[in-house]
Amino acid sequence: MLLTWFPILVTLAVAALVVGGMVTINRLTGPRRPSKIKGEEFECGNPPTGQAWGRFSVHFYLTALLFVVFDVEVIFLYPWAVELRHLGMFGLVEALIFIGILTVGLVYAWQRGALDWN
Repeated sequence: MLLTWFPILVTLAVAALVVGGMVTINRLTGPRRPSKIKGEEFECGNPPTGQAWGRFSVHFYLTALLFVVFDVEVIFLYPWAVELRHLGMFGLVEALIFIGILTVGLVYAWQRGALDWN
C-alpha cells in the first residue's frame, strides 16, 4: 500500500520544499523598510475614506446569488450535452424540463424585481 501512495508523498514533499525555499529566500533577500504609508490599508489605489463598515445594497448580494445559482445549474447541462446521443428522447425531455424550471425561476426573479437596479 505504501508503494501506491509513494508518488503522492514525493510530490507533496517536493511541493513543501519549493514553498519553504521560496519563503526562506524571500525573507533573506527581501527589503525591509517599513513606513506609515506601506502600513495603511489599500483598496484599489484609492486613499481610505469613511468608515470601513459601510452598507451595501442587497441587490449586490442578490445578483451574485442569482449568478451563482444559474451558473451552477448551466454547468449541469454539459454532461447532458456530452451524452445526448446515448440518452435519446428521455434525456432530451429531462433536459427540457430542467431548462423549463430554470426559466420559471428566472422569470419569477425578474417579476419580483431582483434584476432591477433602479
